[in-house]
Amino acid sequence: MRTRFAPSPTGPLHLGHAYSAILAHDMAKTAGGQFLLRMEDTDLQRSKPEWDAQIIDDLTWLGLTWDGPVLRQSKQLRSYDTELKTLEDMGLLYPCSCSRADIRAALSAPQEGQVHDIYPGTCKCRSMNNRQSGDALRLHLDRALDLLSDKMPVFTETGDSFAGLNQITAHNALTDIGDVVLSRKGEDIIAYFLASAIDDARQNITHTIRGKDLFDFTQIQVILLTMLGLNVPVYHHHRLIRDENGKRLAKRDDARAISKFRDEGATPQDIRKMVGL
Repeated sequence: MRTRFAPSPTGPLHLGHAYSAILAHDMAKTAGGQFLLRMEDTDLQRSKPEWDAQIIDDLTWLGLTWDGPVLRQSKQLRSYDTELKTLEDMGLLYPCSCSRADIRAALSAPQEGQVHDIYPGTCKCRSMNNRQSGDALRLHLDRALDLLSDKMPVFTETGDSFAGLNQITAHNALTDIGDVVLSRKGEDIIAYFLASAIDDARQNITHTIRGKDLFDFTQIQVILLTMLGLNVPVYHHHRLIRDENGKRLAKRDDARAISKFRDEGATPQDIRKMVGL
């Protein structure tokens, strides 16, 4: 078993992060496997060195240890061009000139309360031959699904309420995912879910541990990995840690930041108890 914790250094770790990190760490160590740490810092505007350092400090305080050096995606942004070129050669990309703000939002990790809007296909008729400076690249999901028509991806899913095989259907992919943005030319910006999927394959991750709120993104990752001929890990979608009002914790919820609990005298074991471990 080889798991990873892959936070974005755009804010403090909270109890939800602690639960996911501890779960991935303990699952791997109990099985005699390996646990890796990866910083998914493709958002160069919001990722900060101070948050990177705080994350490492908090994880160390929690008693977690990882195998090998920390991988930082910002140090290898151009390495993902190989996979993008493969998708382009398969005819699965098209340029998009829609608003920069909309495209940046689509490239970032989902935030609390964010709704994943399905792209209406404004630029879908464009070909790669007329790509302009500043255009983004979108996945032509219809074409991808046509290529997969005889072998729609099946992946293994475990979690608090389900364990078994999950098959992606073309209908659900088109209605729940749509033509996602994969990169933006000239800014070295790569979609976090594409970089994350590629690095899971490159790092030989066998089990991807994440919250159940990311299930839609798991589906597009499975499609991309299948199209690229890369290994698809087992996905474990765990429960979410919520506040007293039932709302999922977000990075802006500093009141539940691990550093705050540390300052108040909490122990690593207290954190485990708080998240039900």
